[in-house]
Amino acid sequence: MGIGNKKITKLAEGINESIKTDEALFDFEEYDDSLAERTGYSNYSYWRSTFYVFIKNRAALFFLIIMIALLVFTFIQPILPNQKSPTQIYIDPATNMQLRNHPPDSEFIFGTNSIGQDLWSRIWSGTRTSLMIGLLVAIWQAIAGITIGALWGYVRSLDRFITEAYNVIDNIPTTIILILLTYIMRPSIGTLVFAMCITGWRGMALFVRNQIVIIRDREYNLASKCLGTPTRRIITRNLLPYLVSVIMLRMALAIPEAIGSEVFLTYIGLGLPISIPSLGNLINEGRVVMMVSSLRYQLIFPAIVISIITISFYVIGNVFADAADPRNHI
Repeated sequence: MGIGNKKITKLAEGINESIKTDEALFDFEEYDDSLAERTGYSNYSYWRSTFYVFIKNRAALFFLIIMIALLVFTFIQPILPNQKSPTQIYIDPATNMQLRNHPPDSEFIFGTNSIGQDLWSRIWSGTRTSLMIGLLVAIWQAIAGITIGALWGYVRSLDRFITEAYNVIDNIPTTIILILLTYIMRPSIGTLVFAMCITGWRGMALFVRNQIVIIRDREYNLASKCLGTPTRRIITRNLLPYLVSVIMLRMALAIPEAIGSEVFLTYIGLGLPISIPSLGNLINEGRVVMMVSSLRYQLIFPAIVISIITISFYVIGNVFADAADPRNHI
């Protein structure tokens, strides 16, 4: 044992000699409280990271640029020079009759319809009308659907009541509700928006409710509840931020869905009056003459616009939902 201790002592002395270094090579740093506080600093931003992930998708960026350009042009088109009225009926100076079904040329870029109205101006006016309807319906779906869905999923005492109310409304076909409301009330943009909003909240509410039921009993929510955190704060701070990606996707898809409903109601004769240009009216007018090859432009042009809107919102919504998922952040 004595020999072993001597060997260990010599080994330790050798290590001490090997690690001895000239002290002049080192300078002692003074302790700074402010620097110590910054050791855990991070410049991570959720929305900035979401933006960076989103713009990396070239298809989504392309459709976003197309959609922004379409929206900007749609709203500035009336103030551009040499623009015609979307409701005025133009007269052929040679025959002194309505300039019906005039093919596209330099004066009438998209031609005229069956009563002599400028199709170029009607398409952009109709796009403004349909986008306004879609945005209003989407905003209502977000407000009503998220509020009802969050209370439905988190507040257990309201579950039975909201479930029964949902089942009653859901068992009535949406088409019948839309037809009855648009038939009883005076045809207008407000009537159409009201009819869509009556039933439009159901899908969003059920979706939000199912998502909240999945995460409401997780540890951090139970801890917040035990600490006395108000229900409103738990919903807005703990639950809804977790669902921001899927909620944005639903909102993006609600706009083309509302435009599609407006087209359907116009197709069955219960949409907006013909005096109010809309994509539904234009599609319906083009459908009547689509079998005549020389007049198919009256259907093709509005169909292209509504296809761009639908595809753009679908792609942008899906890519944004993926980008808003923190698991995809960098």
